[in-house]
Amino acid sequence: MTDRWEERTTSAVRPYVITGGRADAGAAALPWETLVMAVEMPAPETLQPEHRVILTQCQGLLSVAEVAAHLGQPPPVVQVLLADLADWGLIVTRPPVPPAERTDLTMLRKVLHGLESRL
Repeated sequence: MTDRWEERTTSAVRPYVITGGRADAGAAALPWETLVMAVEMPAPETLQPEHRVILTQCQGLLSVAEVAAHLGQPPPVVQVLLADLADWGLIVTRPPVPPAERTDLTMLRKVLHGLESRL
């Protein structure tokens, strides 16, 4: 019976416990493709384990969706935790590029075909 419990890969802690009952990240909910990175400052000892895991994972740029995958929690839960960390100044965020500023896919296809024709 203990083997079955040891095989569990997800946390037994419910998401509403992790977020302190909050289901909303507030006015500044981070889109899933927002990039986040931990700042280089010591984390307070009072942080809960999920906040610490996020800071450890975010030593380089990661998207909100990637952080959620690493943490094994739903993205809305991670958005609440990241909003906490951003409010406390422990992470920096880079918003996603708006669709109007993204590169045109037809142009990228032309470049790809041009490169393929030279090989």
